[in-house]
Amino acid sequence: MWSRTGKGFPVVLYNDEKVAWMESCSCYPEFLKNVSSMVCCCALTFDLLFRGLSGRHVAQAQLMQSCLAAVKASMLVVQRSQEPITTAVLSASEDQSDLHQALSGLLSCYTCILTDGKAKTPIFFTCNSTLCFCIYLHFLYIYIYCICSVGAGSLAPQWLRQSCAGLYESSRPAAVALYLSHGALAMLSWRGKTLGPQAEKLLLLIPEVLLSLDTRVKESSTVMVVARVLTLWSGAAVDCVQVDTCPPLLRSSLIGGSSLIARLHQHIYAHWEHPLDGVRHQTRSMFQNLLTIHQHCSDHKSDPTGDPYITQLTQDLLALEWHMKGKYGTLGCLVEHLGAEYLLKLDGGLPARLLGLMGDQTMAPYASDLLEKLFVSHKAQLCARFMDADGWIDGWHEVWVRPLLQVLCTARLDQTTYILDYFLPKLLRCNPSSLSHMVQALVCSSGSAGSRGALGALMTCLRAARSQGVLKSVEEELCGGLVPLPLMRQALVHKHDQVRMDALGLVCESHRSTETLSRQEIELIRHFLPFNLNSQSPGARQQSVSLLKKEFLHWFCETLFQVFHPGASFSRCLMALHLLGLIAEHFTFNTGCGFALGDSVSFSHAQAVLCCLASNFLEVKQLACNLLQKLPPAAVRLQEPERLQSLLQVALDLSTSTKPFDSVTASHLLNLLLHQPGLQDALLHCIQKQHIPVQPPALIQSQTSEASSLEQNTLAVVQWLMVCLKEEVLKAESSLLQAAASYPLYGRAHCITAVLQPLNTGSLVLLSEWRAVVSELIGLCYRMSDVVSPVVQSSSPEGLIPMDTESETSAGLQKILQEIQPRDTNDFFTSARELDPSESDCNSEQKEPENTVHKPQSCGGDGEAYRVTAQMVLVCCWRTMKEVSMLLGHLCQSMPLCCPLTHAEGRGVVTEDQVEGVGKYFREQLLQSRHRGAFELAYVGFVRLTEMLCRSGSATLQQLPAHWLKEVLEEVKSSDPSSKLCATRRSAGIPFYIQALLSSEPKSSSCGLLKMTMRSLTALAMPSNDADTESSSVPQVHALNILRALYRDTRLGENIVPFVSDGMQAAILGFTSPVWAVRNSSTLLFSTLITRIFGVKKGKDEHSKKNRMTGREFFTRFPALYPFLLSQLQEAAASVNSDSGQVKLHPSLFLLLLVLGRLYPSPMDGSSSPLGLAPFMPLIIRCGRSAVYRTREMAARALVPFVLVTQVPSTIHTLLEELPQEPGPGLQQNHIHGTLLQVCESTLVSYSLQQSINLTCYMTYKVCTIEYLQKPLNVLFYCETLQILMASELVAPQGPDDTNLSVPGATQYLQSLAHIAVSVCVESPHLWDCPESEGFQRDLLERLLRCPHYEVRLFALDQLLRRLQKTEEESQCRGQGPMPFDLSVSSLTSLALHETYPGCQAKVRKSRFCIRILYTGIFVRLLSSTAFLGVSTGAVSPPVALEMGVGLLCQLFQMWGQVAAGMVNLIQWLLGDEQSDTRCEESLDLFLFEKGDLNLWAEPLSWARMLHRHLSALISVTHSPDVSTTELDRLSAIAKSNALAAQRSMKGLPALPQFSATIEYAKISLLKERTSLALNLLDTLRPS
Repeated sequence: MWSRTGKGFPVVLYNDEKVAWMESCSCYPEFLKNVSSMVCCCALTFDLLFRGLSGRHVAQAQLMQSCLAAVKASMLVVQRSQEPITTAVLSASEDQSDLHQALSGLLSCYTCILTDGKAKTPIFFTCNSTLCFCIYLHFLYIYIYCICSVGAGSLAPQWLRQSCAGLYESSRPAAVALYLSHGALAMLSWRGKTLGPQAEKLLLLIPEVLLSLDTRVKESSTVMVVARVLTLWSGAAVDCVQVDTCPPLLRSSLIGGSSLIARLHQHIYAHWEHPLDGVRHQTRSMFQNLLTIHQHCSDHKSDPTGDPYITQLTQDLLALEWHMKGKYGTLGCLVEHLGAEYLLKLDGGLPARLLGLMGDQTMAPYASDLLEKLFVSHKAQLCARFMDADGWIDGWHEVWVRPLLQVLCTARLDQTTYILDYFLPKLLRCNPSSLSHMVQALVCSSGSAGSRGALGALMTCLRAARSQGVLKSVEEELCGGLVPLPLMRQALVHKHDQVRMDALGLVCESHRSTETLSRQEIELIRHFLPFNLNSQSPGARQQSVSLLKKEFLHWFCETLFQVFHPGASFSRCLMALHLLGLIAEHFTFNTGCGFALGDSVSFSHAQAVLCCLASNFLEVKQLACNLLQKLPPAAVRLQEPERLQSLLQVALDLSTSTKPFDSVTASHLLNLLLHQPGLQDALLHCIQKQHIPVQPPALIQSQTSEASSLEQNTLAVVQWLMVCLKEEVLKAESSLLQAAASYPLYGRAHCITAVLQPLNTGSLVLLSEWRAVVSELIGLCYRMSDVVSPVVQSSSPEGLIPMDTESETSAGLQKILQEIQPRDTNDFFTSARELDPSESDCNSEQKEPENTVHKPQSCGGDGEAYRVTAQMVLVCCWRTMKEVSMLLGHLCQSMPLCCPLTHAEGRGVVTEDQVEGVGKYFREQLLQSRHRGAFELAYVGFVRLTEMLCRSGSATLQQLPAHWLKEVLEEVKSSDPSSKLCATRRSAGIPFYIQALLSSEPKSSSCGLLKMTMRSLTALAMPSNDADTESSSVPQVHALNILRALYRDTRLGENIVPFVSDGMQAAILGFTSPVWAVRNSSTLLFSTLITRIFGVKKGKDEHSKKNRMTGREFFTRFPALYPFLLSQLQEAAASVNSDSGQVKLHPSLFLLLLVLGRLYPSPMDGSSSPLGLAPFMPLIIRCGRSAVYRTREMAARALVPFVLVTQVPSTIHTLLEELPQEPGPGLQQNHIHGTLLQVCESTLVSYSLQQSINLTCYMTYKVCTIEYLQKPLNVLFYCETLQILMASELVAPQGPDDTNLSVPGATQYLQSLAHIAVSVCVESPHLWDCPESEGFQRDLLERLLRCPHYEVRLFALDQLLRRLQKTEEESQCRGQGPMPFDLSVSSLTSLALHETYPGCQAKVRKSRFCIRILYTGIFVRLLSSTAFLGVSTGAVSPPVALEMGVGLLCQLFQMWGQVAAGMVNLIQWLLGDEQSDTRCEESLDLFLFEKGDLNLWAEPLSWARMLHRHLSALISVTHSPDVSTTELDRLSAIAKSNALAAQRSMKGLPALPQFSATIEYAKISLLKERTSLALNLLDTLRPS
């Protein structure tokens, strides 16, 4: 049981086996003395050992586990020794009993551990449980005082006072009472017993102590323990009140409405949205227990629905905002307690309201869980009431199914998706027979053209039913014949993505994975695929890939391989590669029995997939590389020596390209070739062919080595790349300019990193070779870094202006500048230098425009001329730094470490000294680099290193992160402007460096490094007493920037939350600094903290309650902010004085009001607030008098959370009394406006507007009227408002241009009137009883659009654009027209021609675009109304609409008798516009139409093939139309000319042009294909 650590201290090593052995023993008293000595020894050495293991988190965790095992063993012995302990305590004197002394020693050890902050929670739990048991045996009253730490010392015996002295001190940690309470609840029996006075007092004392910790604990783990112990207490209280005779005191204290229960409910409301899932779960369980406690204590046990307390509680919960997630769990508890009918009686619209919330992904799971509890409970209640077996179902359908169908027919697509995922399967499981009712209601109304509507709802219901096994397919009949086949075809090519996905899911998904596809289902899949491979919706593509996991035919593989033509779009390639990858995953591409997929792959197919490696999209490259490794080797043909050599040569050439994506392509090619046995021979051939004067490495012979082919090939490729890289580094050291122009270093380094990744470093055989390679690689990386670091570490890397004071850095920069700078000008940012390698002195320099510098130009002979700018040098440098960091990080992370504890057999590759050297390198780069690309990627490599350090078995390496962290914090603390640390660029890489070090600390540890770092940084971030100067504020700026990065780091999780209050204080106080850098960093930190506290913005509305919390919850979670915000607001409010007319704005006022404005009141706050929010109210009201408009607006919003719901009328009354009764000389409009704003915001939180407010100034129109224009209020209200509008300057005959509106606030006044006018004619015209409705509203809108004030025009156009964007959906879902009148397009056209304000011009263009989209939609509906492709009437997807449009055009040619003329024009379309211009260096236009909302476009080759298909069909129908010979000859001449041009251009391309000349190759291939198709048609048209 005893062991010794490296420092010679004895440590008890207990494990679960030893504890289990002790459970079987019976001689526990004999063990007690030994166990006591063991635990005492453990406690004495624990602290010393823990400090000695600083930084070694794994060793610390092992020490914790040993200590925990020792404490568990002692607890087991104490439990089994009750009788001897009782005898020793009662009969023996303190000094005579050995057992007595052992018990005292145990208590002393437990107390020591409890009061020590280093131990972890499990040890605390075990210690307090044993301590509780020991004391409770005979001193229950003393234990009560121990929890409170008051008075227990004088009551306890002497030996107990000495043993547990730490429990009686007032300075003990706050968590001690928490763990003592847990021990009492866990170890004492509460069930089925009548409590005595002491036990009853203890039970009521525990929640009081726990609730007092609410505002004192900071760490999330402690908050979790508080929640768990409170739930444990509530469970114990349930056990106590379930006895026959509940004590009166206990009953009165635990009944609903009592002081204790009210405080517990406040705790629930403050924590039911806590970030930790465990806290939310515990609060929900505690709420359920409190309901049970109240039920047993109240007088309404038989009928809880008649309990006024329960009724009020339910109404309060229903009145809360529906975005509060904690509300749903508590309502679910009420459903279980009261039944669904009770809640439906209080709120009949509850089902529809919850279904409406399903559009929000964050709320959908909560709403669906509550809905499930409701309809399951409702069904049970109805079934119990009706004697008839089916008599209940109609009423149940009316409540639950009817609202569901209404939502499915009109809901947004995301809402439908979440209903399908979260709600509909639960409903069908509850009552499967409801499916027939849904289908019957939806099939009859599923033919509405252009609407998602009932057809989409039908597909959603059927898909959910089949996936749940409710709907079973009959043999060769889809969905049991419930859905007609034409309706399914229409759904599969529907305009809306979700309808298509639901229809495909209905075909493909099934309840049993062994269910096979029917013939109809296969035909429907074949109908779906061609028109949906090019979907532009990422979600639709992903769903299609995930659904098509069934059996496939050769047709399917052939269709997918045909996608990879030159110029294919990203979406088409990505989806086809995903599907082919699924085929390779579930089946195999080898030939053989069964589904022989290998026969479907030809050489042309593999070649097409190989071309995908040249794509500019990384995901396409990765998928293509993975697929190529799974294709049949005979189809890929990599085993052929010539093909292998050519691909290897292309990869080596691309590795030195100046285009970054070429090096990525090279790495994928090399990874593909590494698995080929003949790679080493091919590599030797490429080396000899290039005639490079460099000695190649000795190749490994596979016959004499046990190493795998992959390891040998990897080693050979890495060695050769290193040889090339060393030569290039040598040249770069002499001329960085030539390196950037011809052989950038980053390509080779990237290829080395990529080649090493698939290697299994744990089973290396060639260890000596790898050690040499790794050592050489690390040195080579350092050399590369030395070459490029002067640029990325420059104070201005983007411009290379040498502003650095260090002589060495400046000298390096001057050398680079001298090399880059053109001879005749100093403008080296926009000019280029041309290098001619044929001239040894490189004096041929020429000034060229920057836009011509990116492509090397051949100058004949053996040399090449390159034009280079400073930007190209910078790209070369920072990308080189990036690849060096990634390579070093990968080497340290993947290569085995030479450490006796991890690789005792000597199988290590990387030494500790090398790892430490790499760490120092990362430190230098992260702390000194200025270019963001360099230090961001260095951070990624450094994170890999720190993760390796934590896992390593070396004690030296494990302590490095803590050592480095202390060093950098000390350097930050002592930094000044002369320091190498970058004080600009948000401290550059310093925050990344500290982030990486802190992330290496295991989450299971005590987070000592994080706590130490946060304490140091928050102290630095606070303003100092010294005079703020640029030099003294440098550490503060660094601290603020580092804190911002740490608060943003999601990996730190809830461990960072205890320090949020300190960070908020530093950010707000930083605004008072006179130094701009401090204020700027404080702004960034404040923004990050707002996001950290209130969550990521979940909508466009800046003031949405989804990103807010109640004032009680805010100050409960961050209690330290309460006094701070109050004092700061007092100081800021004292500076607000609008009476003088001068603008006085406190620096922190904006931040204070912004934080307070994020809070909102809760109806659950009650009549009084224990948090004391009242002191904020007069200060916020005073801020409303500011002369700054924005301050008044924010003050009004910030006032709301501090006004209790019960105090809204009195607050409004007080505010209105402050308004002046009549004009006077001291009248301040700012004061009036601020007061009215506060009245308005306070009124919005109440349930209704109690009285109208007399409007006294221009601003009142907007403040008190506009907020209610969207609500159905009294008709008289609208009539009076309309009269005000008609009499205003905006609508009156003279107009605003003829009226003197030069007074202050005139523009805001007109904007307020425009709000009302827009509501009349655009937003809510149905609420207004307008005279001559159509003409009046149209004229009113056009008057707004012609207003001379651009603010009015801009607002009107913005609202018009929003309405037009909603028009199509409204017309489809609700059958409404776009506007209540015909919109005058001429007005928009006239406005577009005469508009001068840029913002209005942009809005006009968007509005005209929307109108064009509407008219285009009419064309699409015309196409879709024609029966075509077996699709019935309805909206179709864009590819289908394009196919139908061309088919309709061919039909019109026949109807008009113009087949010959139409044929000639369409063949000209087929030939395209490229003609013979194949040498254009511009990018190939890959799309036919501009991608817009309608998305009617296709790739050029797909478009050409579609035209060819329709023209061939037209020729076969019309039997050789009469096309003139002259036209045929003209078109044939063009086609043959294009064919010859394409042939010549293809011969001029290099080998494997799909990699080296991708754009040119795609353009020529497209021209060849178009020409071939056109010649085929022309040959068919010629008479035989």
